Formats: sequence, structure tokens, C-alpha cells
Amino acid sequence: MQSLIITSIAGSNNKILNQYAKEALENNTKFILIGDKKTPETFNLESCDYYSIERQEQQNFKLSQSLPYNHYARKNIGYLIAAKNGTEIIVETDDDNIPYSEFWNERKLYHQVKVLEGSNWINIYNLFTQKKTWTRGFPLELINEKKNIQFIEKEIQCPIQQGLADDNPDVDAAFRLTHELPVKFNKNLSFALGKNAISPFNSQNTTWFRKAFPLMYLPSYCSFRMTDIWRSFIAQRIAWTCDWGILYHSPTVYQERNEHNILNDFEQEIPGYLNNFKIMDALCNLELKTGEENIFDNLLKCYSLMVENSWITNKNELELVETWILDLKKIGF
Repeated sequence: MQSLIITSIAGSNNKILNQYAKEALENNTKFILIGDKKTPETFNLESCDYYSIERQEQQNFKLSQSLPYNHYARKNIGYLIAAKNGTEIIVETDDDNIPYSEFWNERKLYHQVKVLEGSNWINIYNLFTQKKTWTRGFPLELINEKKNIQFIEKEIQCPIQQGLADDNPDVDAAFRLTHELPVKFNKNLSFALGKNAISPFNSQNTTWFRKAFPLMYLPSYCSFRMTDIWRSFIAQRIAWTCDWGILYHSPTVYQERNEHNILNDFEQEIPGYLNNFKIMDALCNLELKTGEENIFDNLLKCYSLMVENSWITNKNELELVETWILDLKKIGF
């Protein structure tokens, strides 16, 4: 079973949510929508399993009582609901990403693909376009770095897969303030990053297989613009301990971006501009246990590092991570 998860404060007349509801039904995908206090109380969309705050708190997850309201991290409840319902694949996106038909193609865990290992930071967008661009979360101090990339073609297990987005892709505010959009990426390309090869990934067109569900946790006590990016750093670091690759593939969505104040985005991204390189460097040097059976221990160790260095600014984050783990264990992980 496959589940689609979106969090939104839009109403049920939103055209993109309606498209997802219709196409999810046609493609045998359960559509779970997580609301928040700002979501209209009258929300009602056919073929969409909508969870208001009240319904979230009825799910017997301890985490639902602890997460902040009006926050993107409420999406964690959607992950737990899908996991409890037995889904094998979670696909997540946002309510301003419009699916191409390819979005509904079958997801595969193993891929015969060009794999890059051991080259540290990779500007993954450079592999999909000749236009100068970079992903949100990529260190600004590296954007002019030129790197000779050598791939190895092989089969690799990829339980985390990042699809790109056309037109208004996931770039940072520094890019938006200095470069023109739209951006179109090349089609029919896939690459995987293995051990010691680093690129941010987001929560806007992302596939997770069940074994990687514990790594989906979105932190609450950091900038909104960094919650999915810092999650990706931790997930990537732990993936190396399991011999997993992170797959990046050509767009299966295009974005009609919701209204944003770019200077507000810039302010929210400052913790990333200042710390992304340092965070991943510290994670790379963190001693973790190998094997999928150690994911929970490694997750706690990574978030402890984030709190100890004040990149995550509230020690309550560790309680949330522990609660996330307890809820997952309660449903069989």
C-alpha cells in the first residue's frame, strides 16, 4: 500500500488538493491530509482522509499532544498514521506542487543507477541543468566550487528518493533574490548518492520506503525553512550506516509557489547559511553504529548533537524525538 501525505491550511476548494484527491484514488494511493488550527473548520474533500487537530489528538499517539500547533512539524502525525495503517511507501509533497503523470509511476526500492560516493558536498542540481542553481540547504560558500564527479554504475538500495520540481524549484532565498526563474530540469535522469556524498533534500516531492520511516521525523525547534533540510542531513548520515543510497531523479511535479515574502524566507534561512556546512561536518565525524537495527539509537545521537551545539535551540526537541520513537515502537517498529 502507498500513502500520499500533505499538510495544508488551504480550504477544500484548493485546486491542487482536489487534483491530488482525484488522482490518488485513480492510482490506488491513500491520501492523508494533515490540518492545523488555521485550516478551515469546514474542510471536506472527497477521497481525502482529512485529520483536523481534534482528530489527530484522537489517534493515541503521544506525539500529537506534544508537537507545536501552526507548525509544519504536525506532518509527523501523518507519517505515524500511515505507518500504523500498514503502508509500505509514503510519498510526501506540498499543496503548491502539481503532479505530472509520472508522479504516479511505480516506486522501486532498488535502482541500477549512477552512484557517487566519497566526494563530500554535491550540488545535485548541477547534474540536471546547465543553468547555475543550487538546492535550498546547500552551503553558500561552496556554490562556485568546481568538482570533477566520477560515478560508478551499480544497483543500490534507495529507501529515500528525492524528486525535483520544475518551474519554481526548491532554491533558497539568496537564489531568488539574485537569479531568474523559472528553471526546467532535464528529463529521465536519476543519480544516487552513497556514503560521504552529501546533498540536501526536502519534503516537497519525496518518497520513503517503510524501513526508512523512522528517519522522517521533522524537528520542531528550528527555523521553518530548515526543518526538512536538517532532517535530510541526519537521514543521510544514518543512511550511510545502513548502506543505503539517496536517489535523486528528474521532476515529477512542477511548482506554482504559494505566496512568500522572500526577505522573510531569507531571515528564516540564516541559521542554515551560517551552519549547514558545520552541521554536516559534525554529523560526518559523529560515531554511529552500523545496521538498520541501530536507527533509533543513531537518530537520538544525531539530535543530541544538534541540541548540544545549539543548532536546535530547545532541549525539548529530544523529548519529541524520544516520543516519536516510542510511538513508532508502539505500532511495531
